[in-house]
Amino acid sequence: QVQLVESGGGLVQPGGSLRLSCAASGSGFSFYTMGWYRRAPGKQRELVADINRSGITNYADSMKGRFTISRDNAKNTVYLQMNSLKPEDTAVYYCKVIMTGTGWPYWGQGTQVTVSS
Repeated sequence: QVQLVESGGGLVQPGGSLRLSCAASGSGFSFYTMGWYRRAPGKQRELVADINRSGITNYADSMKGRFTISRDNAKNTVYLQMNSLKPEDTAVYYCKVIMTGTGWPYWGQGTQVTVSS
């Protein structure tokens, strides 16, 4: 059984920074892709960024240059460093991982990020 534990969300002022973490638990598992999605109020869920085991990253255009995704394969943990946050970044951020071999996806429960003065 894979469980994802997200942390790091909260309230931040415009221009501020937050760092999200997502730890995948479960012995013996490895994950080919780990990433972050978000759902803003009234909008569909969208990709923020993802990263594969080799460290190759993929970002949504609006996040490039402001957000940085990284991972620790030994800890099965993925991070999202968010800088220069804008009010339009307000959303629930979800961690998603894809298990190596089976390709099964797993989602976290989400963590709220609110950018407001």
